[in-house]
Amino acid sequence: MRISVIGTGYLGATHAACLASLGFEVVGIDTSADKVAALSRGELPFREPGLPAMLAAGLASGSLRFSTGLSAAADCDVHFICVGTPQSRTGLSADLTAVFGVARGLGDIIERDCLIVGKSTVPVGTAAAIADVVRSTCAGHEVAVAWNPEFLREGHAVADTLRPDRLVFGVEHRDGSAVPLLRQVYAEALASGVPLHITDLPTAELAKTAANAFLATKISFINAMAELSDLAGADVVALADVLGDDTRIGRRFLDAGVGFGGGCLPKDIRALGARALELGAPATARLLGEVDDINQQARTRVVDAVLARLRAVDGNRVAVLGATFKPMSDDVRDSPALAVAGRLLGRGCDLRVFDPEGARNARAQRPDLTFAASIDAALADADVVVHLTEWPQFREIDPAAAAGRVRHPILVDARNTLDQVRWRAAGWTVQGVGRGACAPAAGVAVAGWLMQDPVPATSSDDLARR
Repeated sequence: MRISVIGTGYLGATHAACLASLGFEVVGIDTSADKVAALSRGELPFREPGLPAMLAAGLASGSLRFSTGLSAAADCDVHFICVGTPQSRTGLSADLTAVFGVARGLGDIIERDCLIVGKSTVPVGTAAAIADVVRSTCAGHEVAVAWNPEFLREGHAVADTLRPDRLVFGVEHRDGSAVPLLRQVYAEALASGVPLHITDLPTAELAKTAANAFLATKISFINAMAELSDLAGADVVALADVLGDDTRIGRRFLDAGVGFGGGCLPKDIRALGARALELGAPATARLLGEVDDINQQARTRVVDAVLARLRAVDGNRVAVLGATFKPMSDDVRDSPALAVAGRLLGRGCDLRVFDPEGARNARAQRPDLTFAASIDAALADADVVVHLTEWPQFREIDPAAAAGRVRHPILVDARNTLDQVRWRAAGWTVQGVGRGACAPAAGVAVAGWLMQDPVPATSSDDLARR
């Protein structure tokens, strides 16, 4: 079977390399000549464990190649659409320019009966429109259209491609050619027992956006509970443990902190909300809008907490631990960590940012920030240390040694993943997210956070005026 993967970003490059590892003849296609040249040399523009070796093996065996011309896909049996669907510049909806560009291009070059499979995250209703576009330009060949949403986690993309926790085949007709072809593509995963859901096209399209919206809602919910916990003197971590033991809820994604980010969840909930309005479901759109607002508020609360601590010690040097939106990735798209750092810089703070993998991408996005070459360099003479991305390296910091490098041993743990008891024992003033009940001394609420020791109430605007 010959397969084309159109769009070689994070999703497409991973999908192409994994399909080649399964023995298929794969061509990856992209409009960027630089990207194609780099991939052809075995160079990835992003970090993903296990993928470099898989890419190299595919190129060496000849089962994987890359091209800038869509005509290279003309004789393929299956075409996977993996192009990006970013948030549009004019609103919250998804920009489908690339998706429909591929559909029109395929209609012009197809030379045989084939299957077109969408993997890009799109608003419900897109697949049917793509089918109309392709068939209006492709004469003389039978073209089936299916939707096969991806559920990749950055840092685990190879495993999620080869052994996903479920497969969804959205098809026009269950008795058509799409299902047998997709079963061939995913034969190994299906043989291992991966659950398969065969649905209509709209259900498959909704599967990805609904999953992301649910995860985003769960994260925003626990961050809302973190704010209440701080105001009431409760511990949101203990609360999440209690909730997590309810089998209807589960513990995963119930970690309060600085909120979610990345290239999927933020844009997907906004696009789903915009589509909900178009379809006449305003209550759904309002719900998703509140999820987004709570997520943004989580970032603001971290900024205000750091500024309040700086005011208490009359300082402005901040060590920022983390720039990527999650660990084990170099992705800084809509990163809460980078957003917090940028806001602190705008408030006049002197920042030193360290991230084990994301410094290059973060510097490209925020060249106005100062990046440290090591954890020690970031900590040097800091008035406040703020932990924003839960890299394992940060859990390994010796708090006693770190106390000797900073000017004031103050930690804002905005991910609640450091051993706060150990840090306090080493002489640090520690502030977590929603952990008011854990403070050893009487506290006062400041900007929605329970502080370990009393400081004058203030806000980021107050400090800016100062």
